[in-house]
Amino acid sequence: MFGGRGEGMPVRVMGVDPGLTRCGLGAVEGRPGAPLTMVAVGVVRTGADEELGARLVGIEAGIERWLDDVRPDAVAVERVFSQHNVRTVMGTAQAAGIAVLCAARRGLPVALHTPSEVKAAITGSGTADKKQVGAMVTRLLRLTEMPKPADAADALALAICHVWRGGAQHRLAEALAKAKATHKGGRR
Repeated sequence: MFGGRGEGMPVRVMGVDPGLTRCGLGAVEGRPGAPLTMVAVGVVRTGADEELGARLVGIEAGIERWLDDVRPDAVAVERVFSQHNVRTVMGTAQAAGIAVLCAARRGLPVALHTPSEVKAAITGSGTADKKQVGAMVTRLLRLTEMPKPADAADALALAICHVWRGGAQHRLAEALAKAKATHKGGRR
């Protein structure tokens, strides 16, 4: 099972492109090898002049509303790794932590995907630019126009990546856990 649904059943994934000013959110439904459907797309915004605590509370409230409305089976969050601007990476990491917390509070599986992993899954190239990712998201979801801002398109890309890769990763993790349990049981 993946995200509470049986094998081969569509899964609904909410993607989160974390940020303090604009936190991209997007949800898709589907399964590997089948056309995907966009459920929702948008952003949660906070003002750069607001106190950090107030901004984080605003992001949390927005993500909670999305979780209530979208009711995903899993949440995919962009993995924050390294950026040149420490202030930017700190804000992004804080927003990512809020997304993980909100999902975990509800018992939802959370996956972290790197930007290059998402780009490779969506475009075939881990070095694709935002315009290429947006164009492929538009094509894959059969949309009439590219989602804007780019944070929203990136959130959809995260969700798509997880639908395509998350199921296989989950099955692999389950198989490894089962093999470890069998191995431990046989060594008594």
